[in-house]
Amino acid sequence: MDTSEAPHSLPVPRKGQTVNDPGVAQIVAPAPYVRIPLASRITGYTEKAIRRKIAEGVWRVGKEYRKAPDGSVLISIAGYARWVETEKRR
Repeated sequence: MDTSEAPHSLPVPRKGQTVNDPGVAQIVAPAPYVRIPLASRITGYTEKAIRRKIAEGVWRVGKEYRKAPDGSVLISIAGYARWVETEKRR
């Protein structure tokens, strides 16, 4: 890969290459909603702790999580971040 033109730029696939070839940069953007197992890995909370926050109403539908059309529980990464940054009311 020739990056001599702009040393700060990422290598891009050349003709005949794919993003899966070695040396080709892959950019991964986070999804706005993730399933509980991935949310657990991202947040550090166990899956059980996440399910408990949902069951106890600590995390609210439409704020920290949503139900997908197929019934799956999806955690909002932005909602989680807002929840973390909210000071606990006493």
